[in-house]
Amino acid sequence: MARALVVGAGLTGGVCAALLGRETPRPAHLTVWEEAAAPGGRMCTACSPLAPGSTVDLGAQYITRSPQRAGPHARFYDELVALGLLEPLTSPIEGMVVKEGECNFVAPQGVSSIIKHYLKESGADVCFGHRVTRVDLRDDRWEVSTETGRPERFDLVVLTMPAPRILQLQGDVANLISECQRRQLESVSYSSRYALGLFYEAGTKIDVPWAGQYITSNPCIRFISIDNKKRNIESPDVGPSLVVHTTVPFGVTHMERSTEDVQELILQQLETVLPGLPRPAAAKCQRWRHSQVTNAAANSHGQLTLHVKPFLVCGGDAFTQSNFDGCITSALCVVEALKKHI
Repeated sequence: MARALVVGAGLTGGVCAALLGRETPRPAHLTVWEEAAAPGGRMCTACSPLAPGSTVDLGAQYITRSPQRAGPHARFYDELVALGLLEPLTSPIEGMVVKEGECNFVAPQGVSSIIKHYLKESGADVCFGHRVTRVDLRDDRWEVSTETGRPERFDLVVLTMPAPRILQLQGDVANLISECQRRQLESVSYSSRYALGLFYEAGTKIDVPWAGQYITSNPCIRFISIDNKKRNIESPDVGPSLVVHTTVPFGVTHMERSTEDVQELILQQLETVLPGLPRPAAAKCQRWRHSQVTNAAANSHGQLTLHVKPFLVCGGDAFTQSNFDGCITSALCVVEALKKHI
């Protein structure tokens, strides 16, 4: 009985899981392990602890379809639009530069709804709180260990976590990575930043003429979005939600501080950008140590195959670029590599 494991429930992992069912003989048992408590990866959506209907996107804010990808990835966009998971972004975003031929989309239910769709379609057993720490070769199968729980064995494994996390894995996998592959993984670099989601009580007014705004004159804040307004969602029963993304220099400088301390620093700076903003009823501060890829692995062609029999492959934006199309490209490349060797 073939068993397949996808490590990571972000966009690449979710699409890989769905494509394993669409474009290859479906594994007898497909599992997705995610170290966080919810799916999404860097496309995560947080809910207010006071009102579940109030949400903020703590990662990707909107999805940009370039004219170069409008054809090759049209089926993915068309499907998500048809399902109501994506719709054109019509709300005003101050400072956003739109290039010729580009089209921007927003996720009405939050960007994590896209990953939830792909995971559901895959039929996989999805397990959260599973941080993979070790991969060993046992009797022509991969024995994968986590921080908690017993090791399990799989016939093929897809790793979609950030490149530094792959290099931290212990066990036989550390010895199976060639020097060339190690240099490729080590060459991947990321920006770092924080995101702060703020939730307000019903009836609170945030009187600004925009749904989102890029900030160029603040050392801490790079982008602000009134998330419900960005998605054209207004409800008298649910208060507004706001998300702040910090600059990369701020993120790097404060990456090792507690999220509680960083949250207060961001709130102080937010007061200078939006004076008189009401105090939120709840907040969620997210540390993005690996925010966006600034240098992808060279000559990886969307994936990096570490072992063929049994199959072990790496995918994700580390091998393409940090956007929707980059993750889709990597997932397609991973599945093509699987089809070639299996």
